[in-house]
Amino acid sequence: MLKTASALLLSVIAGSAGAQTFLSATLNNASENPPTVPTTVSGAPRPASFGTASFFIDSAATFMTFTATIFNIDVNGSQTPNDVNDNLTNAHIHAGPAVTPTTNGPVVWGFFGMPLNDTTPNDFTMTPFASGVGGMFSGKWDLAEGNGTTLAAQLPNILAGRAYINFHTTQFGGGEIRGNIVSAIPEPESYALMLAGLAAVAGIARRRGRTEQPMSAP
Repeated sequence: MLKTASALLLSVIAGSAGAQTFLSATLNNASENPPTVPTTVSGAPRPASFGTASFFIDSAATFMTFTATIFNIDVNGSQTPNDVNDNLTNAHIHAGPAVTPTTNGPVVWGFFGMPLNDTTPNDFTMTPFASGVGGMFSGKWDLAEGNGTTLAAQLPNILAGRAYINFHTTQFGGGEIRGNIVSAIPEPESYALMLAGLAAVAGIARRRGRTEQPMSAP
């Protein structure tokens, strides 16, 4: 037990000090270029769509995982059966050397609809909300995947803030909600609690090891 706890503690310390990269995005209508104002097929206003996304690049830069949660976009075509304007059609990551928060760029990796680039292997998952409109997404951009490019080729753009995640709908084929991908720092409380807990486990194991040592023969 002591060896296991100590190994866990050392691995977390090493991992937190490594070169892993955390990124995030806040998606909304205003970030699109041009900004979007969602309406129903009859022209009536519909609720603003929005979402959040988190990204993780491993220390060897061989993959990038993501999770995203979006609201007020029909992710499976059945959440708002009387309106097709909010139906999700495609979802991608866009990037390029000229991309800024107010300019558009090419699709470099698609994970929903077309193009679909999460293929080697396909790690994509999508879970519609049990109630309400929207859903949760996750996927993994592997090293060789990409839309006429690769993760390795796009990492400089991603790390420099020249990339964004984009969800496209029937009404807005160019994108209904967009979030620029920026650097994110994990909550320090999470690391502190995890390290404290593992340190406590290692300490308890160490004390038990001392008390359980067999007594030497007289």
